[in-house]
Amino acid sequence: MPSVVLIGGATASGKSAMALEMARIHGGEIVNADSMQIYADLRILTARPTPRDEAEAPHHLFGVSDGADIWSVGRWLRAARAVLAEIAGRGRPAIVVGGTGLYLRALTHGLADIPAIPAEIRVKTEARFDELGENLFRAELGRVDARAAARIAAGDRQRLTRALEVHAATGKTLSDWQQEAPLPPMEGAWRGIVIKPPREQLYRRCDARLTAMVEAGALEEVRRLMVREVPPESPILKAMGVAPFAAHLRGDLALADALARARADTRHYAKRQLTWFRHQTPDWERMTL
Repeated sequence: MPSVVLIGGATASGKSAMALEMARIHGGEIVNADSMQIYADLRILTARPTPRDEAEAPHHLFGVSDGADIWSVGRWLRAARAVLAEIAGRGRPAIVVGGTGLYLRALTHGLADIPAIPAEIRVKTEARFDELGENLFRAELGRVDARAAARIAAGDRQRLTRALEVHAATGKTLSDWQQEAPLPPMEGAWRGIVIKPPREQLYRRCDARLTAMVEAGALEEVRRLMVREVPPESPILKAMGVAPFAAHLRGDLALADALARARADTRHYAKRQLTWFRHQTPDWERMTL
């Protein structure tokens, strides 16, 4: 087994179960590569490993941050590289698991060392996208970073807003930042695996898991988050299910309608993940669970 195994794939595909089984067999340690599972607030709704799972193998970067905090890809990469070095120092294999493709790509390809973007610029950029729509927003981005505007795929709101906010915050384009010396990729041998169940099976798993989450207390997790009044720019508020379940708790949606919306959102997210891994990791091994 290589010193590092990367397991990616869509939500509800079975990544965490595979990582835990691999850790049991090989004495490995598990490292989180899911941008929502970093936060402590939504263990149930983000499908974080259970306390029982965490007792069976060492887990790292799960639930380590408050929901009001902001983690960038660069921040995760620095933390993950430090954890991987510690695991290697113990002579144990590491299993990096998660559905945030940008995290896995940063680990294997490196990342431009871009300064942190102030929260107020993030909020203004998101609002600008909502105001203009994708086509006009892309045109606005093209006036300051034509390479990014041409390169970013249709429908990729996250990368479009990221490119414009980098220019707004630093005065330099994202494309220019990416041409400079990056944070280096990890060293040593690694194996990449994408878990890819049949699409309809995956969608059924997404639906069933959301029902189980509600029964296990996901609504109460969202309620506690609402009471805290977490800043609107906090990434945790984008976790699948938060928006429709919050609408239900405010009295704006019946529970059945909130659950239906959460299921639809999760299916769309899973579809985007499948597309990302198909295009970005063509040389990784494919497995069906």
